[in-house]
Amino acid sequence: MKVRFAPSPTGYLHVGNARIALANALLAKRHGGEFLLRLDDTDLARSKPEFGDAIEQDLRWMGIAWDAMMRQSDRTALYRAAADRLIAAGRLYPCFESEDELNAKREQRRRVGKPPIYDRGMLKMTAAQRAQAEANGKVPYWRFKMSDHSVEWTDLILGRRSVKLTAMSDPVLIRADGTFLYTFTSVVDDLDTGITHVLRGEDHVSNTGVQLDLIEALGGSTIMFGHLPLLTDEEGGKLSKRLESISLRGLARDGIEPVALTSYLARLGTGAEAVPADIAALASEFDTGRFGHAPARFDGAQLRAVNAKVLHGLEFEQVRERLPAGATASFWNAIRGNLDMMSEVRGWWDVVSGDVAPPGIEGEADFFKAALETLPPEPWASDVWTSWIDALKQITGRKGKALFAPLRLALTGEDHGPELAALLPLMGRARTAERLEQAAA
Repeated sequence: MKVRFAPSPTGYLHVGNARIALANALLAKRHGGEFLLRLDDTDLARSKPEFGDAIEQDLRWMGIAWDAMMRQSDRTALYRAAADRLIAAGRLYPCFESEDELNAKREQRRRVGKPPIYDRGMLKMTAAQRAQAEANGKVPYWRFKMSDHSVEWTDLILGRRSVKLTAMSDPVLIRADGTFLYTFTSVVDDLDTGITHVLRGEDHVSNTGVQLDLIEALGGSTIMFGHLPLLTDEEGGKLSKRLESISLRGLARDGIEPVALTSYLARLGTGAEAVPADIAALASEFDTGRFGHAPARFDGAQLRAVNAKVLHGLEFEQVRERLPAGATASFWNAIRGNLDMMSEVRGWWDVVSGDVAPPGIEGEADFFKAALETLPPEPWASDVWTSWIDALKQITGRKGKALFAPLRLALTGEDHGPELAALLPLMGRARTAERLEQAAA
């Protein structure tokens, strides 16, 4: 087995790209195959080296490794040779119509009730007519003459699929400027590198029909294709327009852990619960037959829930380098059970070691004065919270929410969070007393 992930370096990877990359990587790992990273950078105007570098960085961040890497911009001679073979076989033919002429043809076909596909008019052009067109300064672009039948295959995910080629226009494979289009270069590369399986989005189904015909025309072996249903948002709407706003870099900045993202994406659309698991574990259970045929709903809340599970299970030594300077194991153990994102750590560090201005709490001044009066002297042991609360209960007669809620708000500025019994020793008596004085003022 040999698979590939072939992004265009025209932007940063988003969750849709990441899902495809992960699926291919897991498929290869499950079956002991090879995983190829190919940058489809033939669009010279939009492809940027910095985006190519970013793709590599983002894949490594996800924990995805590849066995080999290549760039299409280095392989134009291979495409030229394949094009020459198709021309010699009569499967690639030159066209000279302008976009205005093509629009007029499509409109004419619509008026007589025919589908607005290309009419293959250029196939009737004689050698003399072509010479005259070129003498007049016209440069041809080249179309692939597709077979006059339907193409069928057993999709790895969607099952039996069929594409009627006669209902489609012959695709342009080479532009007038001599550059090659994705439909063509992808097939040439897949055949040359021995790709056996391709997993990609469901929006490529029609394109797969064309490429299977192209594979046959080039004398290549059959490639197995699988198409993952597309992602929707929480309401079931198309996510495609929002994908650029859900970049891997953005998720990382927000505090999403890579293992949370891979655990979520690997099970998205399978019905399996997304629980934290490393790449090896995800690969061991990966099965294209588990994916449903309906669009998969990308739910940010579910992703954050998986992320929280990841953080709750991390030990201090695993995160030490990512914590604020001076943070201890006691601090991490106190807060990790309340984290959804790593970005929330800084706020809790400020609570135990910085300045927090408690909000005004009307009618509680006497309570905070009593809390200050009963605050035990240092040194503080781990049971300081219990002894303080017991004394405060006796003086005020309070219990439950009436006792704890005002203290939490005064000491942390938040109405929920880690156990105050764990936070109090980290805050220290001076900081605790200062906040109670401010709250009582």
